[in-house]
Amino acid sequence: MLAFNSSDISEFTFNAVDYTVFILMLSISAAIGIYYGFVHKSENTTAEYLHGGKRMRTLPIAISLVASQLSAVAIMAIPAESYSFGINWAFNVIAMIIIIPIINYIVIPVFYNNNISNCYEYLEMRFNRKTRDLMTLSFVGNLCFILPLYMFIPSLAFAQVTGFNIHFINGIVCSICVFYTMVGGIKAVVWTDVVQGTVMLTSVILVFVLGIIKVGGFGEVFRLATNGQRLDINFTFDATTRSTFWNCFFSAVVVWTSYVGMNQSCVQRIVSLPSLKHAQRSLFLFGIGFAIIMFLNSLTGIVMYARYHDCDPVAAGFVEKADKLMPFFVQDIMGYLKGMPGVFISCVFSAALSTLSASLNSLAGIVYFDYIKPRIKHTESRANFIMKSIVLFTGVYCIAAGVIVEKFSSIIQMLYSITGVTFGAVFGVFLLGMLVPQSHGRAAFCAVAASMLTMLVIVLGAQGRISYEPLTTSTESCINGSNLMQDFENFTSLLLMDSPPKESFNILNISFNWYMVLGASIVFIVGIPLSYILSPGKDAKFDSKLLSPVL
Repeated sequence: MLAFNSSDISEFTFNAVDYTVFILMLSISAAIGIYYGFVHKSENTTAEYLHGGKRMRTLPIAISLVASQLSAVAIMAIPAESYSFGINWAFNVIAMIIIIPIINYIVIPVFYNNNISNCYEYLEMRFNRKTRDLMTLSFVGNLCFILPLYMFIPSLAFAQVTGFNIHFINGIVCSICVFYTMVGGIKAVVWTDVVQGTVMLTSVILVFVLGIIKVGGFGEVFRLATNGQRLDINFTFDATTRSTFWNCFFSAVVVWTSYVGMNQSCVQRIVSLPSLKHAQRSLFLFGIGFAIIMFLNSLTGIVMYARYHDCDPVAAGFVEKADKLMPFFVQDIMGYLKGMPGVFISCVFSAALSTLSASLNSLAGIVYFDYIKPRIKHTESRANFIMKSIVLFTGVYCIAAGVIVEKFSSIIQMLYSITGVTFGAVFGVFLLGMLVPQSHGRAAFCAVAASMLTMLVIVLGAQGRISYEPLTTSTESCINGSNLMQDFENFTSLLLMDSPPKESFNILNISFNWYMVLGASIVFIVGIPLSYILSPGKDAKFDSKLLSPVL
């Protein structure tokens, strides 16, 4: 095994080749926007800007979905999660076995059968306008909270290896993304995603393979990770445990079904394909690509632990927090290969750019059609101008909000807390409409409101209340005596300390991994009985085409 030598830390820097690779990636993204915005310019219509005239191709859409769903969170935070808390998060990946069939055979056929291009339009057709407005508002609110988070993470990685100011880099890269999304529309979004997805896959595989080689082979990684409890699978039913088989698997079903099949940023691209068969093939390919990259990311965290099992960079003070470990690890194992750190940083930014561009494009469409179009005289040129202005304004907001994101401690926990308020409700209300024929608008609205309000109380009440102790690490081989002494003091204090009394169950203490599952359950628990108790509204519609074909 090749041991980590902390004395090499001074060599961890970006060089000219790395900067060249990084700038090249950003230049390609901008060039694609220029090409579709000015050279290969299509009709100036909303259908062309948002859906590419429904002439998009299967494989590019699949790659685009993979690229935009991964985001920089997957590249940076998931390896950190596995490093700190073990392999349990990988059960998010296994859940794809259920997720893709749900989307392909229950959800997406309904959109194609009813010629729906805006997924929230379905809620108005199936239930009522109030339910649509509530879910649209939740979509816009969610993006306002999480888009700055998605963009700030890669800036964090760049600052870690270069020393550049985080907010300066955030501003530059955000501006490039806003530019190509504004001028190129959905075609620029998809084709930049293809380029960025290729960079991501290449980088993830390289980091994983080179990390294993650096540790001394897969057998050595397995031995060290097993000794460090990183491969222990937690089957406990304790709802307060951070990550278990149960909460990772079932939360993934709710999160990724609602995020891919019931979220406008994805649905917009899926329905831009010419037929349902094309969409189903694209989603099948997406599931394979998503599972490969996500699983590799989870295992990369295990490889990181094997590399630093006796010298934890966080405890030793080389890295501020676990979410910054990936760029440190990349420089450690790939720093001697010219340009490879640049490829990784490009990978992280690619993930962020693909997520941001897709979200900006869909956000512009939702805000225009739901809030602005009913109040103005609509023309295609005016609509496109307004949507591009929305993209610009949102990009400026993402740059400014980076100041707040900088203060977050755990990226995954914060992300799940933000989305935990609404993602369960999204999953619940769409399946309520598609699978429960008796459900109606009044019941659906009450169920969604109950779910969101309950989860908002739980999420806000849990802030500052719950924290999770990571699995043990060591600094015995680090060249830093103060950390060794600190470890010794911590160890002896644990030996002398009595086990704290078991606190009685409190709903505020449940793991953030249960938030989405709980939110979805509330929709069904409230919505199904109310569908029989409350009388439907006068404008209630019961069209069988709005139900899933599986019925």
